Amino acid sequence: MQMEIYLRQHPVSRRTSFASPAATLYYQVVGTQTLLPKHMRVRQTLADAIASGEYEPGQRLPSESELVRTFGASRPTVNRALRELQLAGIIDRRAGSGSYVRAADAATRGYTFGLLIPELGRTEIFEPICRGMTEAQHNGPHVLLWGSSLTESADIEQQASQACRQLVAKRVSGVFFAPLELTPQKDAINHKIAAVFDKAGIPIVLLDRDLVAYPARSRYDLVGIDNRRAGYTITAHLLQCGCRRILFVGRPGSAPTVDARIAGYREALGEADVDSEPSIWRIDPEDKEQVKAALAKSRPNGIVCANDFTAAQLMKSLTELGVNVPGKVRLAGIDDVKYASLLSVPLTTLHQPCAAMGAIAVSTMLERLRQPQLPARDILLDFRLVIRDSCGARKKR
Repeated sequence: MQMEIYLRQHPVSRRTSFASPAATLYYQVVGTQTLLPKHMRVRQTLADAIASGEYEPGQRLPSESELVRTFGASRPTVNRALRELQLAGIIDRRAGSGSYVRAADAATRGYTFGLLIPELGRTEIFEPICRGMTEAQHNGPHVLLWGSSLTESADIEQQASQACRQLVAKRVSGVFFAPLELTPQKDAINHKIAAVFDKAGIPIVLLDRDLVAYPARSRYDLVGIDNRRAGYTITAHLLQCGCRRILFVGRPGSAPTVDARIAGYREALGEADVDSEPSIWRIDPEDKEQVKAALAKSRPNGIVCANDFTAAQLMKSLTELGVNVPGKVRLAGIDDVKYASLLSVPLTTLHQPCAAMGAIAVSTMLERLRQPQLPARDILLDFRLVIRDSCGARKKR
């Protein structure tokens, strides 16, 4: 026999205390006296009281012991109801303190975030990362404020402090920060920036790179790729292309990501059946004399570049030196920036999912705001190998 089910609700007054029996919502199946599971009634009673305004955002709910007495329920039943409210995003539970109404779900009202990317406009990956942030759907009209760009000048520390003060003055809820590289003062500046936001109680999510040397780890969330595995993957690809003397080229003062890529490069060579030792050169790829010295000493038939920008500059220098790519030297980069396919010899590289990185950075910040006590996390997205002419694989095929 089919039975129609109705839900009958005895409403809760805004001013009714949970200590009053009238506060309890009873749901019953018409034609029976069977009640829904008690934890569902506890959960719904609390949810309705919060929705009606009886408990304000940030206000502490009655303790579990009080709720046990009020509802005549067991502690596991009450605990289950509170856990389901927490999972639904209605309350926050704090160990040793109790349960609190989530602050009007600020995520649905929208946050104001700060962007501090000193190399925006110089490092290609940050533009699509920012686009991914702006295009992401995160259940709220969030606002991104741009901090002042920093330049390589004598007053760079003053500029960094000014950018921080601007964002702190705007009372941003969090900051997305891409630490500075390629300047002698980068470490001091990066730590000073982080200290300013720490003092203001503003959480930081790092983009692409950490602000401490690899393999050390800062205490901030970081969104990027697994750079050690990236270095391993691109080196392994050149080995598969027949290279047996592979040189790694990066610029002095590069971000810790480059050190991680070097670690992967070393690992790939260590596992390969080659006689040559790792050869790592920190040089200006536009300086032809430095490039000639590296070629003369290492005699490479393959070169892994720290990134596509370095690869593009090195390719130009090699061309001017009469070194054919890929005939004489096979070349590969990392990043897959938009001009990588437009170089004189299209560049083999690893594609970073930059737009997805931006979207996930926002999700990471929202989660950090909801749960400030979470441990620092590395959110590492996958990459993919993009084979073009510079590695010689197409010609070989």
